[in-house]
Amino acid sequence: MSPDATATEGPAYPLGPGTLVLVVGASGVGKDALIAGARAALAADMNFAFPERAVTRPQNSAESHASLSDIEFTRALEEGRFALTWAAHGLRYGVPASIDGLIAEGRAVVVNASRTIGEIARRRYARVSFVLIECPLDVRAARLAGRGRESATSAEARLMRSVPGFDPAEADIVIDNSGPLALGVQALTEFLRSLPAEA
Repeated sequence: MSPDATATEGPAYPLGPGTLVLVVGASGVGKDALIAGARAALAADMNFAFPERAVTRPQNSAESHASLSDIEFTRALEEGRFALTWAAHGLRYGVPASIDGLIAEGRAVVVNASRTIGEIARRRYARVSFVLIECPLDVRAARLAGRGRESATSAEARLMRSVPGFDPAEADIVIDNSGPLALGVQALTEFLRSLPAEA
């Protein structure tokens, strides 16, 4: 487990019967785009939830998130408003504690997450599913450059980042998102629909 990954502790864990779906992959593979597409495709299905995560970064058109300052993030963490948190690339990320209620209702909760939080997520939730998104390095580099969100140095660091302890074999499905976005969205949506019903 990464020292930067945390979760709120409690006596009733692991929580169920719903499934926490962690969509993971390196920067530039298109996780947000795939999640947005699946959210639209499943908008009428109440079995799925796509909560917005908090990030210590200003809002931008490339992703949907709640923007918090470092002070605001720390306050939210102290107040127990996050279920899972991690740090990467000089930023802090948090998944809202409201997902616990959604999981308790038996829903599948889909979040853009870090590859570092698998161990701690499995301690907190009874059913965790990993979706690994991949695409070639040159495609990732072009996407990072195109979104214009990072400096050249920051983008290079994202491209070269490795995650010690993460085994791609942990993934329940690997989706190649180097082709048309619609194909990746279809693959993710079909996988989500294939998840077993609540226990």
